[in-house]
Formats: sequence, structure tokens, C-alpha cells
Amino acid sequence: MSISPADEALVCSARGCRAAAVWALKWNNPRLHDADRRKTWLACAEHRGSLGDFLDARGFLRAVTPVPGSPTLDT
Repeated sequence: MSISPADEALVCSARGCRAAAVWALKWNNPRLHDADRRKTWLACAEHRGSLGDFLDARGFLRAVTPVPGSPTLDT
């Protein structure tokens, strides 16, 4: 039985972190991307702030949303 990428657990994008992702940080670099294009970094609860701050300081952060199926949707 093979596992598809959709079946794999989503993990935090922070370097070295293997925790489950509960937040999706939607961003784009206006110098490189069309205004409607969004890239996504995933974040665990611990790294949501630091990843968001990094993107926000550069003017790249567009939205932060719960990852579908994460416990953040229940709060």
C-alpha cells in the first residue's frame, strides 16, 4: 500500500520542527508574485508567531488561517 502526499501529516515549516501544522500562513512577495498569488508556510502553535513575524516584517504576510482538520478550528 502506498501513501499519497495527501495522506501524509502536515508539518511545521520552521527549520528543524517536525510538529503537526495547525496554521497556514498565506504570503506572497509583491516583487516576484502576482497580487492574487499566495504561497503557504505551515506552522505549529509554537512557531506561528515567529514565522508570521518574519513574513510580516518584510510585508509578505497576507493571511493566517487554521489548517483544515486541525484543533484550531475547534477553538
